[in-house]
Amino acid sequence: MIVLAATPIGNLGDASARLIEALGNAEIVAAEDTRTAIHLMRALGVENRPRLIALHEHNEREKASEIVELARTSDVIVLTDAGMPAISDPGFPLVEAAAAAGVTVTSIPGPSAVLTALAVSGLPTDRFSFEGFLPRKQGDRLRVLTALADERRTMVFFESPHRLGDSLADVVTALGADRRVVVCRELTKLHEEVRRGTAAELALWAADGSRGEICIVVDGAPERVVDLAAGLAQVQSLVRDGSRLKEAAADVAEATGLSKRDLYQAALAARA
Repeated sequence: MIVLAATPIGNLGDASARLIEALGNAEIVAAEDTRTAIHLMRALGVENRPRLIALHEHNEREKASEIVELARTSDVIVLTDAGMPAISDPGFPLVEAAAAAGVTVTSIPGPSAVLTALAVSGLPTDRFSFEGFLPRKQGDRLRVLTALADERRTMVFFESPHRLGDSLADVVTALGADRRVVVCRELTKLHEEVRRGTAAELALWAADGSRGEICIVVDGAPERVVDLAAGLAQVQSLVRDGSRLKEAAADVAEATGLSKRDLYQAALAARA
């Protein structure tokens, strides 16, 4: 089988007993960086020296079939440099190929920067989305953020320290200066820092740059308060564009939280 094994994101003490046992018994390890994997095993006191295969963003699609075939007869431990493989790290094409080939995939759960940042942020955790790394170019970054302007769930992003200030400035532009934001830096490490504030406040704080591994947690969009008259206008607009009345009422109800029945009845009354 293929075993996706989570590794510490900072503090070596977060390595699980299952991870240490698996590495101690492993015959094959597919690692994002084989040098990092060797260093991790030495740091954990693992004396086993398994066969190492490099599996990174530049070769993972080409290597997937080879590793899947190896996993038919041996367990293959998959490691990334930190955290859970396949979550904004190499691993997804391998899992996709294994699922298509009928090869079992399991995991050794453990540290996750996404969940750690979300948990300590103080922002709502009942619903959230992970958006990965923001684009490098400002135009692309603004397009991504603008598309998320109405996202109601808490959002988690990864960002490089040298782009943090620019990205937070773009959050101000796309989502508003008062949107609540939390920057989590160096999670689980000695100099861990969790800084909370508005988008404008944190953009100013980060303007001169930062250091370390960064997660940005952004509050979801506030609920829009739409009265029945405004909702009716939206229903009527959809109907004029060709939607059936029931479908238009349902769409507007889902988007605004208004009653579908009330919208439908109001639209019928407006026709009379």
